[in-house]
Amino acid sequence: MEEDDVKNQVKEPFTEYGRYSYADYLSWQFGEMVELIKGKVFRQAAAPKRVHQEIFGRIFSKIYFFLENRPCKVYGAPFDVRLPVKSKKNEDIDTVVQPDICVVCDPSKLDELGCVGAPDLIVEILSPGNNRKELQNKYEVYEEAGVKEYWIIHPSECTLIIYSLVSGKYQGSRFFTFGDRVQSAAVPGFELDLDEVFANLQ
Repeated sequence: MEEDDVKNQVKEPFTEYGRYSYADYLSWQFGEMVELIKGKVFRQAAAPKRVHQEIFGRIFSKIYFFLENRPCKVYGAPFDVRLPVKSKKNEDIDTVVQPDICVVCDPSKLDELGCVGAPDLIVEILSPGNNRKELQNKYEVYEEAGVKEYWIIHPSECTLIIYSLVSGKYQGSRFFTFGDRVQSAAVPGFELDLDEVFANLQ
């Protein structure tokens, strides 16, 4: 067996039902994207579909150009977002996610490894097989971590729902779709035309 194969076998967690930390995460050598949610490993089964990537590109570019010459920064996956609970030590952090898009307005949360602490805005685009992770697992950790705004986009239904943090709990909007323009409270002044996001995806 090749030396690299042996190292990969040793570095990877033995089970997705174990409990791991960010310190463990840094030692792994997976070929695919991995997230850690409350100590549990979640692997992305496959590369995102074409429609997912088209929506990602349209939204990311809109946010990127809007934020030019502004203090907030936008990042797209893969980009590690660590959500500490007890402390910021690697061995104490048990949640590290890679949102499709995140906006960080506090520069003190950024380091060479990514973001440590809650971004102001997170956008997740659903993919087949990850709906439960986005709708349940990530919803819970984003709410607990204090992410001000969480947008979930359903590509096949061409809908967007916004969860806004109010007194520590998320409040959901109605479903937005064609004909709607949505505004972000977490990124003041940013507006998204959903006709432009969902047009000609087939």
